[in-house]
Amino acid sequence: MEASLKDYFKLHFIVFLWGFTAILGNEISISSADVVMYRTGIAALVLFVFLKWRKKPMHFERKVLFKLIGTGILIAAHWFLFFEAARVSTVSVCLAGVATATFWTSLIEPIVKKRRVSGIELLLGLLVVFGLYLIFRFEFNHALGLTLAIGAAILSATFSVINSQLTHKYSEYSITYYEMLAAAIGIAIFIPFYKAFIVGKAATYDLPNLRDWGLLAVLSIVCTVYAFSVSVELMKRISAFSVNLTINLEPVYGIIMALIIYGEEEQMSNGFYYGTLVILASVLSYPVYKRWKRRRAAKLNGNPA
Repeated sequence: MEASLKDYFKLHFIVFLWGFTAILGNEISISSADVVMYRTGIAALVLFVFLKWRKKPMHFERKVLFKLIGTGILIAAHWFLFFEAARVSTVSVCLAGVATATFWTSLIEPIVKKRRVSGIELLLGLLVVFGLYLIFRFEFNHALGLTLAIGAAILSATFSVINSQLTHKYSEYSITYYEMLAAAIGIAIFIPFYKAFIVGKAATYDLPNLRDWGLLAVLSIVCTVYAFSVSVELMKRISAFSVNLTINLEPVYGIIMALIIYGEEEQMSNGFYYGTLVILASVLSYPVYKRWKRRRAAKLNGNPA
């Protein structure tokens, strides 16, 4: 099915919500790994209740189930790197680094789907990287944060491509449930080892305070259950590349919100605005190109545009 204008509006809305997640994660007092554990655990619980209430199918073939578990672990790793990037640098650095997901998707999707690399997708992905270069030309003092964010972007591109294949056959809510459950269990196993051998702290789980629980509820239900499930559903009609291209607006939305909330702490140079224009041009030009290509094909086939 072809994507409608409503689908693209919905996609932009959930990207706006995702732009807020780095700020939420930054405001929660517990460690990044614990944030991911609670976020995915709450999301899995909410989805389980929803699936039982709506009597949705929850059974998958063993092969598909293993793929969902593996994807869930990739998602947990993505969110861990994402929140860590925001904490060791700034929200702006984190969000801008994640925008490179488009470039990685243009390389990963053709490999997974066994098709030729699209020249236009590769070009637009490179334009996004150029936009990032403009943003950080004079502000490259957060190398660790940017590296973690780019790692998160690579993982995001990978699991988006995998989900774009699964969503054509299975319910987006069932897919998201198993992936969130796998992510929660995976990160829960990882936390004690991470804290004991990497951070050098006690191998225990952090307990959220009352404010943390409120922020985690918003993060889990609104920014995860709703937004993630809708994004998976939209992949029935919108390609993984197009979804990740639109996700490049996440740093734009997020940085504007961070600027409003944190003020001078998130103040960016002129390079940010120039880079943002390049990213926006990349995002907006892809649907225009796709529409032109469809009209051209229809004209060649003798059909009305």
